[in-house]
Amino acid sequence: MNSATILVVDDEPQIRRVLRSTLSSQGYVITEAKTGEEAVESVRKNKPDLVLLDVNMPGMGGVEACREIRRSSEAPIIMLTVRNAERDKVSALDAGADDYVVKPFGIEELLARIRAALRRFAPGDAMPPYVSKELTLDFESRQLTVRGQEVHLTPKEFDVLKHLIGNQGKPLTHRRILQSVWGPDYGEETENLRVVINQLRKKIETDPAHPKYIRTEPWVGYRFQPPRPSAAKTSSRKT
Repeated sequence: MNSATILVVDDEPQIRRVLRSTLSSQGYVITEAKTGEEAVESVRKNKPDLVLLDVNMPGMGGVEACREIRRSSEAPIIMLTVRNAERDKVSALDAGADDYVVKPFGIEELLARIRAALRRFAPGDAMPPYVSKELTLDFESRQLTVRGQEVHLTPKEFDVLKHLIGNQGKPLTHRRILQSVWGPDYGEETENLRVVINQLRKKIETDPAHPKYIRTEPWVGYRFQPPRPSAAKTSSRKT
């Protein structure tokens, strides 16, 4: 049985009731909030393991609440919405959401995404820090320094960059990255990956339009390419 605590945030009592009943039957501990403001306060006080957050709520909307939650918590956030426009997905991911589920959703699909998000958030063996002339990423503390300045990464940006660096020099398909970072039920949601890659490039590349770290592999996916050390110049010997 599961023992993770999930915060359910939705202004509709019926949705909260269904989710509480379903998730409780799976062993999860459920707390609830009716507004974005309540959600932010609940996260600060109760520190849930995962947040299910409705996008469309009166007062503080879900995207704004997601952004505020990210200021104090790294817990995975799954957004719930009736809209399926790419613009809404981009807004949610930019705000720090880990996933995006469109209503009406199947309970089995939601449960699978919750399990995947909790597995990705579970602590594991830390990779040694990545250090180059311009970038330093400490995987244990999740701190990124770019050209001497500390840069904040959303949880999804961190996970994608970690996976790319862990396979540096290798071309990785969209599907492999999606399934490794988002979970095994993913593979076709390339727009989610594209949003995260674009944000990462803005944060680490000197020229995001011509990236030297996160390279695009045409028709395949992406590759993290460590900078090659400059070839040592040797002076020619006069004879």
